[in-house]
Amino acid sequence: MTRFTLTLAALLAWIPAAAAQEFAPAVVYDMGGKFDKSFNEAAYVGAEKFRKDTGVAYRDFEVTNEAQREQALRTMARRGATVVVGLGFAQAAPMEKVAREFPNTKFCLIDEKLDAPNVQSVTFKEEEGSFLVGLLAAMASKTGKVGFVGGMDVPLIRNFLTGYEQGVRHANAKAEVFVNMTGTTPAAWNDPTRGAELARSQFGRGADVVYAAAGATGLGVLQAAADAGKLGVGVDSNQNHLHPGKVLTSMVKRVDGAVYACFKDAREGTWKPGHRVLGLKEDGVAWALDDHNRALITPEMQKAVDEARAQIVAGSLAVKPYKP
Repeated sequence: MTRFTLTLAALLAWIPAAAAQEFAPAVVYDMGGKFDKSFNEAAYVGAEKFRKDTGVAYRDFEVTNEAQREQALRTMARRGATVVVGLGFAQAAPMEKVAREFPNTKFCLIDEKLDAPNVQSVTFKEEEGSFLVGLLAAMASKTGKVGFVGGMDVPLIRNFLTGYEQGVRHANAKAEVFVNMTGTTPAAWNDPTRGAELARSQFGRGADVVYAAAGATGLGVLQAAADAGKLGVGVDSNQNHLHPGKVLTSMVKRVDGAVYACFKDAREGTWKPGHRVLGLKEDGVAWALDDHNRALITPEMQKAVDEARAQIVAGSLAVKPYKP
């Protein structure tokens, strides 16, 4: 069987998956699009790996407006999904409601905590991975000025920023960090034009490395960096390949692994509700090094980031999360 994406109309008319296969997993993506090259796409990669490894098809749906989250979660459950993954902190409220309605369906919530007997929550220590890319950004900067472009101004994105600032100042206590958030609505996740504008404004102030934690909006940031001869830092997925030699690194969040584990555990009968927190120690976050950025990472940078990672994992270097 092959994976396919459902339109909402098709989703509402979906014949129960249980009729076709005993185990029926599903994914509801968040705003920004499945192929955002970032958060949602990482989930898609995990679901695809599960399909290829097991031969089990999955259903998925791309949310394009706020109301569709609850509709999609409910319809997946009603039509026979065994386990439903919801992507993004904004899925918490609708999932809480739908999970109560379908107590025999398993749900996995990625990026927010939800206490329910049939929900497994997975969150990440974004601050730890962001610390590492902040350290690298500061070491790569020739001006001592680096930037951060966030998506929607929410605590989750502030957590990326908090870790990034700590990493920057760990490498250079005098460094300046310019900060812009794209907006306060979900549209902030999918506005690459605005992302590029914000990046260019930071370059104009002297920044020469900019970290984009903004979903599809970040694609504009990385493009602007490449066009200006500056360096971008990718997020969630490994985005080094988008502009080889112009993306310093990417802060990888293992959303793919979380989705894969949710499906796998549910199929094998080892799935458990509760809250999982994934940081550097659990390989839940990382910085990306490959052929696309290897020339940008000096031996000194490699040594510094390896030492910092080891210290964070050992607990001798504490990275503080964002506190509202």
